[in-house]
Amino acid sequence: MERIPRLYVEADYEECFDKNGIAKKECIVIQDNVEVRLGKGEKLPDFIDRKRAKFLVKEVYDRFHFYVDKYENKVKCDMIIVLPDRRTEIRLYKGDELMLLPVEGFVSTLIAKVGNRVRKSDAFAAITTKKGEVHYLKPPKNGVVVYIDEFTNRPHYIYYILPED
Repeated sequence: MERIPRLYVEADYEECFDKNGIAKKECIVIQDNVEVRLGKGEKLPDFIDRKRAKFLVKEVYDRFHFYVDKYENKVKCDMIIVLPDRRTEIRLYKGDELMLLPVEGFVSTLIAKVGNRVRKSDAFAAITTKKGEVHYLKPPKNGVVVYIDEFTNRPHYIYYILPED
């Protein structure tokens, strides 16, 4: 069974906590260099100043594409993706530009998975034409795969890759 990454997106205090400071959903609170992870029903610690803190609430990972501007390929808000190993995180900040790379063919084969680093020389996917020719797709820049959209009809898949500097 393959586990799904967790997605946390920037939210208002009211979306994360009730009037008593109890978490409505799983969330991450960041203030300066302090990061606190809270589960549903846990209380916001007293040392956190809600006016200075940033709040990220857990969202369904498959809704990632709603937080990316499709015209400019830019992230709309701060996000944290926690990979299935629960130790590795990918942090995306508002305004980060992503590479959206379509994978479309008679048969599409995904090679790279979410969290994989892909280099310009590495294939991240392969497509097979109706004639049986296999073409390997390579990214224009090095980067990390943050999401694979499998739900749109055409193209078959879209890779969301965060380019490295």
